[in-house]
Amino acid sequence: MKRKYSAILGNLGNTCDRFCSSYKTNLPTIEMLKAAAKIPNVTGIELVGTWDIAPETTSEMKKALTDLNLSCVSIIPDLFSDNIYWKGSYSSKDPNIRQHAIDYTYKMCDISREMGCQIVNIWPGQDGYDYLLTADYQSERKWLCDAISEIASEYSDLKFALEYKPKEPRTHSYLARIADTLLLAQETTCENVGVCIDTGHAFNAGEVVAESIVLAKRAGNKLFHMHFNDNYTAWDDDMIVGSVHTVCYLEILYWLDRCGYDGWLSMDQYPYREDAAGAIGESIEWLLKFDNIISTNRLKMDKLIGIGDGVATSKFLRNVIL
Repeated sequence: MKRKYSAILGNLGNTCDRFCSSYKTNLPTIEMLKAAAKIPNVTGIELVGTWDIAPETTSEMKKALTDLNLSCVSIIPDLFSDNIYWKGSYSSKDPNIRQHAIDYTYKMCDISREMGCQIVNIWPGQDGYDYLLTADYQSERKWLCDAISEIASEYSDLKFALEYKPKEPRTHSYLARIADTLLLAQETTCENVGVCIDTGHAFNAGEVVAESIVLAKRAGNKLFHMHFNDNYTAWDDDMIVGSVHTVCYLEILYWLDRCGYDGWLSMDQYPYREDAAGAIGESIEWLLKFDNIISTNRLKMDKLIGIGDGVATSKFLRNVIL
């Protein structure tokens, strides 16, 4: 299956954390786009609403992507960095904030339509809680579900990929794991609501990502999008793909094929101290290498999975990797 590779534009800009507000100089948007277009195999870009694109800049951005032969892969509404959502967006206890988040997402959906982009990738990072006995789990989850259902019903021609993450910026996220995210997608009753699996978020959640891919498949082909990065599982380190979870990525790509996923493989990294374009390019090179291993050993891998012998699998991996 031919892969389609993309990157989130902001990965090429400034990086910061709670200790240092700026590790790099933030390039103008057009310069970041040009840098992305030069990365081998990258043919698509994800844009964060307000950061990268707004209603008044949509035409300009559309022309820039066309000129650089880049597709707009998804629009990501900024429901996480605007301090109006400091205690939640769709699940805020304040009904005015909830409505603000819905109205803002409508604008992002309009942008997605104008850009000819099918996916709106929703990561409601501030929707969750920090302390016990502070959250109304029942009401807040209902508000979250109702908001997504309303938006998805209004824009039935778009796909809404819900991205989950167990923690950060809140200590607990409402969309934390594949299971609760698939449950919410099901509760919306909207066929155009599915999931985005971010591999690093799934590692952080303690998941075996290949199994999560199968769960999304069994839930009714609900895997709408993929984000790729790596980490040490304790935190969302957003590292180069394959730098830690080498064997996991072989299994991830194998099961993406078996489940018939034909969407984008999008790099979502945060290269604090590395050259951004270089880090993204390395991630794709790792994925290409893994795909080469799979394509030349697919029947062997089929057989190994059928046998279920850990020793035989270890021998196979040692030979193909080393």
